Amino acid sequence: MTKLNIKEKQNRAVGRRKEAVARVRVDKGTGKIVVNGKPFEQYFSHFTMQTTVLAPLKALGKEKDLDFSIKVVGGGMKGQSVAVQHGIARALVIWNDDFKKTLKSLGLLSRDARVKERKKFGLKKARRAPQWSKR
Repeated sequence: MTKLNIKEKQNRAVGRRKEAVARVRVDKGTGKIVVNGKPFEQYFSHFTMQTTVLAPLKALGKEKDLDFSIKVVGGGMKGQSVAVQHGIARALVIWNDDFKKTLKSLGLLSRDARVKERKKFGLKKARRAPQWSKR
């Protein structure tokens, strides 16, 4: 097992949402974001998902200063986009601790803990009971 270089270890973060997990690596660069080997505009084709991913960078004005390499697995496209957003925000705080106040005030550092509630026995879904009939 190889040990990670301290500089290499410092520029990685993980973002999560529901079942989606995004591993984010940040480096100095020109503002290029690659998600699973594709440009993020191609991977997240919908405009709202693109703005979700870019929210931490726009808040700090760092859209053109840093490059991100992201691997995301699990969940749906919406959950993946929010997981990438969370990972980018956490990576930016690791990159520069001064960013923490701004990102935390916007709520970009907190993980959204809402997940699907499990189905209970005797019910059709998590809370949906079978139809009741008096006669």
